[in-house]
Amino acid sequence: MSHTVGIRQAQKLKTRQALLDAALRLLEHQSLSSLGLREVTRAVGVAPTAFYRHFDGTAALGVALVEQTLGSLHGMIGAILADTGDSEERLDRSVGLISRHVAAQPAHFRFIAREQHGGVGPVREAIAAQLRLFAEEVAAALAAEPESAGWDPEDLLMLGGLYVDHMVLTASALLDAGPRGEQEVIRVARRRLRLVTVGRAHWLDAP
Repeated sequence: MSHTVGIRQAQKLKTRQALLDAALRLLEHQSLSSLGLREVTRAVGVAPTAFYRHFDGTAALGVALVEQTLGSLHGMIGAILADTGDSEERLDRSVGLISRHVAAQPAHFRFIAREQHGGVGPVREAIAAQLRLFAEEVAAALAAEPESAGWDPEDLLMLGGLYVDHMVLTASALLDAGPRGEQEVIRVARRRLRLVTVGRAHWLDAP
């Protein structure tokens, strides 16, 4: 009996992932607000009613895509900051992480770039919530550094948000630039991070 249940569960997960993958392919050419569930189920080869066994609607599917795209990144940026300090290695590893993920999952990040300010409220909110979590993780990593002595928690969160905004901006730039423009995007991204680092070193000098 348990074996049968396990097979059914595996099949359910397989169908759910197939719906996500099909939606992502379709979203290469349209926004989520214009995507119909019949398009998605037709691409997978299942009945439209099967869609609702996995998602309440296309908005819920979009939220799942957000979690799939950004969820794997949690902890990575904060770990880089915690491990390397304010150094050239930090710049290289931070930008390298973004570059690798965009190269490996361009459709996922194109979806995030389009829907961050798109017309589907729950998806916009899911993206914003993930980015807030990133900022909080980065702020927590920065708080443990000697350079953060005397910093207000609100300012550390602001600094964490700057790193996250930089991540999003760099990902979008890499998508637009393509392979030929990748090195220039990386060069500019590293310079921007260096500017943030310099600003951080002198933040408490301000009156």
